[in-house]
Amino acid sequence: MKKNLLFVMLCFTAFHLKGQVTKCEDVKKNLLFSENRDTVAWMHGGLINVGINQGFLHNWAAGGELASLAVNGIFNGYLVHYNHNVVWSNNLDLTYGLNYVYSNNFVPRKIDDRIDFTSKYGSGVKGEKSLFYTALFNLKSQFTKGFDYSVPNWDSMPTSGTLSPAYLTLALGLEYRKGNVLSLFLSPLAARATYASAKYTSLGPQGAFGIPYGKTSKYDLGAYFSSRYNANLTKVISYSTRLDLYTNYLAKDTKDITGSVIKRDDPRNIQVMWDNLITWKACKWIGLTFGCTVAYNNDNPYSSTYIDKVTGLPVDKNQPGEGMGWVQFKEIFTLGLTYKF
Repeated sequence: MKKNLLFVMLCFTAFHLKGQVTKCEDVKKNLLFSENRDTVAWMHGGLINVGINQGFLHNWAAGGELASLAVNGIFNGYLVHYNHNVVWSNNLDLTYGLNYVYSNNFVPRKIDDRIDFTSKYGSGVKGEKSLFYTALFNLKSQFTKGFDYSVPNWDSMPTSGTLSPAYLTLALGLEYRKGNVLSLFLSPLAARATYASAKYTSLGPQGAFGIPYGKTSKYDLGAYFSSRYNANLTKVISYSTRLDLYTNYLAKDTKDITGSVIKRDDPRNIQVMWDNLITWKACKWIGLTFGCTVAYNNDNPYSSTYIDKVTGLPVDKNQPGEGMGWVQFKEIFTLGLTYKF
């Protein structure tokens, strides 16, 4: 009896100590997330969301797509290493989505595709707790081929491909940081390289992605600003936003293969990328995600027409949202499985 009682007491003590350790770890994690601490530690976290939308109609008087299926996935993760006044932070954002409909014989059409990785290494400014001399590396690209679905025979004319284009940025500057809640990074010296297959830059006389006709790369030098903000609005609702701005000191007019100026450019044409993501966790595994991205890049001008390869004549694509001009806009709304780690 005494042995059984002793065993129960030991189990209770171990469970209590484990609970205390877990609680201490949670407190430490919360402090590191919101504040700068002189410590040696690793910190990680993120979000995985997968949503599926399915529909089926039969003899439906109002009409509609007979059968459809849309699948969309989001991954946002971060990994940070603190070593006293040195911080190494990494952020990875991945999105991908496909749409299948009966009228298209269920041939998948891409509705989202993005790879965005940022790594920053910063050393604290002497006497300043929140300022860091920082080197930044960023990669933006995509997983699979992209198509303009508004044109005939779109499946035979991809406009982009895997890692094509790929945008690489290397910058040196100063970062203001408050844990993982707020980051403001400014670099007066940022090199950017754009790479793409000649298959895509040869589709038109003006080239593509700012790369001249038939070439595979373009190099810029300019100033770069990047900000991130993460907040838990309530216990179940979180919000994150990111704003990237880039101006190219070397910006100049672009000419086509005939020597005609097709795009006028100068450093005042600032490239913009603004991400917003709101997540509502309904229960342990079910969540709602709303994302909105606004972008502007003078290297990717808007055109309401395309050149028909058969007739050689311009044809109006008649796309919705034409009044937005060169502004790029993407919105996603997903209800599905959500996991925070």
